This record gives sequence, structure tokens and C-alpha cells, in this order.
Amino acid sequence: MEFHERVKKIRKELKFTQKQVSVAIEMAERTYQSLEYGKFKPSFDTLVKLCKYLNASADYLLGFKEINER
Repeated sequence: MEFHERVKKIRKELKFTQKQVSVAIEMAERTYQSLEYGKFKPSFDTLVKLCKYLNASADYLLGFKEINER
């Protein structure tokens, strides 16, 4: 599973909208949508914000671990 698929999967599990996540991580909604479609790679700072907001490890989001150890 790719980074963008993992982010989308967790967002849906948490029942967050794309808008909620984009506001929380201080990113334009269209840019966040591009991230979920795999057209945009986040900066390190954005990755950290995603990890915190989604309560997910960077290892999981980046594909180093298959199980999200929250």
C-alpha cells in the first residue's frame, strides 16, 4: 500500500473529511486532495502534522511497517 492510500485509509477510519484534515494540518484542501490521490508528496513538516492529527506513526504512513502501532 502506498503513502497516499494509507493516509486516506486512516482518515476514513477516523471519519474525518478531507477538509477537516486539511484545516488541521494547515494545507489548502485542493493540495490535500492531491496528496490523497498520490499527486503530491508532503514536506517533512506536513508529514509530522499528519502523524499527529491522524495518530499514526511515520513508519506506518511511509510503508516501513504494515501495522499501524498507535
